[in-house]
Amino acid sequence: MGTNYARVFQDIGAVDKYEHRTYAPGSYASSINERQRVYLRELVRSAFPDRPPVQHDFACGTGRAIRNLDGLVREAHGYDTSADMLAKAVELHTPARLHAVAADGPVPRPATAEGPALVTMFRLLLNVDDTVRDRALAFAARVLPDADAGLLVIENHGNARSLRHLRAHRHRGHRWFAELSHDDVAGLLRRHAFEIVARRGFSMLTQGWYERRGLDRLARGVDSAARLVPGADRYAVNVVYVARRVLADTQGL
Repeated sequence: MGTNYARVFQDIGAVDKYEHRTYAPGSYASSINERQRVYLRELVRSAFPDRPPVQHDFACGTGRAIRNLDGLVREAHGYDTSADMLAKAVELHTPARLHAVAADGPVPRPATAEGPALVTMFRLLLNVDDTVRDRALAFAARVLPDADAGLLVIENHGNARSLRHLRAHRHRGHRWFAELSHDDVAGLLRRHAFEIVARRGFSMLTQGWYERRGLDRLARGVDSAARLVPGADRYAVNVVYVARRVLADTQGL
């Protein structure tokens, strides 16, 4: 898949397919989202015991990550380049202030500097190029200038060490889908003075298991149980990283 991935969702038909087919009840993506929702809500409760954070969801899409944390954040802001995605978020009653941002150019400024803050980025990093990734992390650095400012939560839905990687060999070694390794993600975070403080996997099996009748229940059971196995996140297909800023923001971002 090319690095112009963001352009896909400048079309209402693509947005509807994403919301109603990709995330249909019982689907692979929906099952992962349900597990992530439980984890994120537990994370916010434990990481922000004194005061709920302000959520900044970058590349918010239809607002799923915002709805997942409804009631646990003081306020929420969603940022996206797609007007159709933002319109769908409004249609789904996403409880947030939504902001249209440019696809390139200067790093967007957060809507508020009030903290503590939680920056979330889901289904963004995998299918864009390094310029877009760095711009997204530069935005996070603006929201989180130091270690006390809050947390960054990012998703990699194509871990290079997972079963998903084996699909490349079906095409004579030609990789027709994007991958990111744990080292890739850690390196991206280091460039912007973030360190990983937690890592959690949410699917050991690939989408095909969920789409085969008779295997779907087994797949859900395996993926649910794998979350409790130490080290399983190393080989998970879908991985969420929690990071904290380790340096003050001295670059004027």
